[in-house]
Amino acid sequence: MASVDAYGEIQNLYSETQRVGPTPPETPWAIYLAGPDRTFELLCFDHDAKTDGAAAAAARDAEVTAGILSRAGLEPVVCASGPGGGRHVWVALAEAVDAETVATLARLVRHLCPTLDLSPLTNPAAGCVRPPGAPHRAGGVSEVITGSVGALTAPTGTVAQVHAAAEHVAHLVEAAEPEHVPTARRPLPVDKHQHRYLAGPRLPLPRASAAALDEDAAMGDASAVLWRILIGAASSRWRYEDVAALTDRPGMAHILTERSRGTRVSRTPAQAAERLSHHWNRAVQWVAANPREQSEEDPTFDLRAGAIAAHVRQIQQRADASAGRWTTPAGPTDRRILDALCLLALQGLTTSVEADIRRLGLLAGIGRETARTGLLRLAESGWIAQQTPAEGVHAARWTLGPSGVIHIETSEGRSQVDTRAPRTHTGSAERTILLAQLAARTTDAAHDAFTPGALGHHAGNLYARTTLEPQTALALSQATGASLERTHRTLERLVDAGVLLLDATGWRRSRRDRRAPAATSYGTSGLLAHRARTYRLERDLWTWWQAEQTWMRAPRRTPAARRAGHGQLSLIPSDETTSYGAHPRRNGRADYRAARALLTEEQPAKAAQQPAPIAALHSQAA
Repeated sequence: MASVDAYGEIQNLYSETQRVGPTPPETPWAIYLAGPDRTFELLCFDHDAKTDGAAAAAARDAEVTAGILSRAGLEPVVCASGPGGGRHVWVALAEAVDAETVATLARLVRHLCPTLDLSPLTNPAAGCVRPPGAPHRAGGVSEVITGSVGALTAPTGTVAQVHAAAEHVAHLVEAAEPEHVPTARRPLPVDKHQHRYLAGPRLPLPRASAAALDEDAAMGDASAVLWRILIGAASSRWRYEDVAALTDRPGMAHILTERSRGTRVSRTPAQAAERLSHHWNRAVQWVAANPREQSEEDPTFDLRAGAIAAHVRQIQQRADASAGRWTTPAGPTDRRILDALCLLALQGLTTSVEADIRRLGLLAGIGRETARTGLLRLAESGWIAQQTPAEGVHAARWTLGPSGVIHIETSEGRSQVDTRAPRTHTGSAERTILLAQLAARTTDAAHDAFTPGALGHHAGNLYARTTLEPQTALALSQATGASLERTHRTLERLVDAGVLLLDATGWRRSRRDRRAPAATSYGTSGLLAHRARTYRLERDLWTWWQAEQTWMRAPRRTPAARRAGHGQLSLIPSDETTSYGAHPRRNGRADYRAARALLTEEQPAKAAQQPAPIAALHSQAA
């Protein structure tokens, strides 16, 4: 039952419990979703509408959730939870479902439906929701919109159906194009039209991508079908021209047409070329940062992806629970480093990460020395541990977590019967969700506007936890661990800089990104780009000198062996030649100034060319 304060006001806090008789209480009341054994007998997807503009989103998300459940054979009952526009989607189960499966389903649905409150479905001990007919503290009661209460009083849902729902949502999550695509660790080659590609021999399309080519994308989510095709083509080492030659296939409908008022209308050739170029470059960059190990040839990928996702999620939950750790003077940068390491671990499917302080600094939007000292602080406090020190061109390797051990194999030889439900194949999707979350957080925080000369690192971390929907200062204070007073000060600075907006319901982002103008006003515009050029030059200089050291230590095959100079081609490459060529020398000693001058000349990037029209690429392919 909902608590009532000393003034008679009903609180959104359910602390009193009693067994409900024939006559329900007059005050708001809720029921537990899980039984005493912590297995779920009821599922309720609570789509909140805490702001005036969120009611439509909650209704839409409830419709999506109900559709997913219905597709799996379950019988959802959708209720209007109260006068605010929130929605409850109920399902009753004839077979109890374990808490891990339910939490996985909830996280996957939340990725597609942002209004979903995870608390009831991820807390088997105390998760509860007001059932149909229960009053709301703001007036009114929870009313059934679609479905029948009989589906709740005479449950039919099974474990297999819940698993089917989870796997269907996992498929939808995997098919969706991510909002944020992480930067590849190494520069990618480009063709003559400046389209990225992955080097290597061209391979046949994976079965899922080949099937998507003939899918009627115009009748469904055309962008998701296109994404499935493009990531398969990128991982198979296709080029832009290869994909452009297939734009007349049904699955490529998103390129040649666009949705307008319920129908699809044709794009111009220039618009089609721009669309394909945009999505292709994103797909190549995504595959480069997240190797497509989930191919048909690797049946263990889903298991390994689920294991690393669970490990990273545990680290992130521990970090969120230790919010005060990130409010110290160096705390904001330490949290960025931890998030960046988690992102790299997810990309590589390993808890052991080779962390180059320059690349780590660029990823987190901080300096290399800050990254180096941050790694040491995280190691000292037990968040990470150094596995191997830096040596030559290889950076130090760090292990995430106290032990860095993840368990992906079930134990064998047990004396008792294993009564656990069969595993749901959702590991890859859970990894995808975490990748999207961490990539978005690091990208949002790593900006010129959030450098020490501008709004600062803490402001960047705070901004990364805001959305287009208003949030209260208290919620943002809890998310960052900062005091309410400090959070208010930082929010006011962000509003003054035009980066955030304030209305009657809270703080939110502007639909137009205002970080660049803010950086310009502070005089820090271009700072991170300059830092990236400097670090790339330093890495190249170090790599060149390491190659020179290797050549000097190698045995000579001929007394008068000469190597090609920098930028020259060797007729017969050997182990003693590198792409850098001979290191400049002066009076028999290494000339570092000349080496820097040579590499500095190569720093300016070539001007990007316009993508070739689709029609022209069709003729080239023919």
